[in-house]
Amino acid sequence: MKLRDIMTDGVDTVSPDSIIADAAELMRDLDVGALPVCDGARLVGMVTDRDITIRAVAEGRDPKKTRVSYCMSPEVLYCFEDQDAAEAEELMQQKQIRRLPILDRDKNLVGIVTMGDLATRADDPEGTERTLREVSEPVPAR
Repeated sequence: MKLRDIMTDGVDTVSPDSIIADAAELMRDLDVGALPVCDGARLVGMVTDRDITIRAVAEGRDPKKTRVSYCMSPEVLYCFEDQDAAEAEELMQQKQIRRLPILDRDKNLVGIVTMGDLATRADDPEGTERTLREVSEPVPAR
């Protein structure tokens, strides 16, 4: 099954110049914990509720003045919409990630795949169970 068949499309995004208070409000309204950060349709990062909390608020940054670019993660793993869902599951297992942006071959954001998408739409329940187990495995202390 191709990722385009199971991904959630029409994903809300924020720009790197958005303020984190607006990003947090959007997360609350959408009931999500992460948002893709895009410059137009081009994916440039991801920002999570944890990024905002740890990288900005805990440092005393003003949420009404701090830009998303300050606390987002710019190195983002992704897959292409024409890749097989099993490839996304493998990447999610290896890197212990719960959501994966999906791009077209021009590298524009077209959707996102989450553990929920895999669980409810993929055709390999055993693979999805394995992915959840791997993603949830504690990382050894460094």
